[in-house]
Amino acid sequence: MSNNNENTLLALLAGAAIGAGIGVLYAPDKGKNTRGKIKHKAEDIKHDISERVNHAKADLTKSVNEKKQEIKEKLDETISHMNGKAEDIIASLERKLEELKKMEPQQK
Repeated sequence: MSNNNENTLLALLAGAAIGAGIGVLYAPDKGKNTRGKIKHKAEDIKHDISERVNHAKADLTKSVNEKKQEIKEKLDETISHMNGKAEDIIASLERKLEELKKMEPQQK
């Protein structure tokens, strides 16, 4: 989840909690019933936040694992490519060495 979405979500949840609390406090009802309603709303909000946090955590874990796999694949590809280049360089050096060995008796 992006930071902007998180801020919006928190603002909406906070607004809902405040609105529910004010609505319950001003409703004509007994104190015990009002406290029960407040407690119930708080538990609902806590549960909702917990679900959203767990969902965000699962999404983040999934994204991290996907990026980790992507990086591993790119690294493997790069290493393979570099190994091929190293083999080409070694082969080229070996050819040059053979050429130099062939030229050596001619110079003596």
